[in-house]
Amino acid sequence: MFERGWLGGLFGTQAGPIDAFIPVIAFAIVFGLSMDYEVFLVSRVHEEWQLRRDAGVAVREGLAHTGRVITAAAAVMVAVFGSFAISGDRVLAMFGLVMASAVLLDALVVRMLLLPAVLQLVGRTTWSLPPWLGRRLPRVALGAEPQPTFEPVLEGAS
Repeated sequence: MFERGWLGGLFGTQAGPIDAFIPVIAFAIVFGLSMDYEVFLVSRVHEEWQLRRDAGVAVREGLAHTGRVITAAAAVMVAVFGSFAISGDRVLAMFGLVMASAVLLDALVVRMLLLPAVLQLVGRTTWSLPPWLGRRLPRVALGAEPQPTFEPVLEGAS
């Protein structure tokens, strides 16, 4: 769009080369933003997994609790970066268009569609660790450990 001048009237810029630093800076920022979504969503799914030990329910409940927040945060960022795109300055327009489209793609397609689908397909294996690795990793928790909301049924018990 910027090299050939497509939609130049919308962005108020002339055709020309893409500045070399735009993809590098955009990649670094989008990577950081996407990790926020990733940690937020996966930590909620993991909390549900610890409570219920059912991968399907954990994915469904984790997505239900975080989906609106992730979508709202992405919508705000797309609006802000979109305002950069219509600023009239060529560098800001390139940066804004790249960032707005990357955030939209990452938040809606990757975090809200692909990640839950992969977690659902992989199921219980998502949360399994080899025993030797589980013993070596530190246990870190910000709050109290979640307690199961169900009573386990022991087979063979009368």
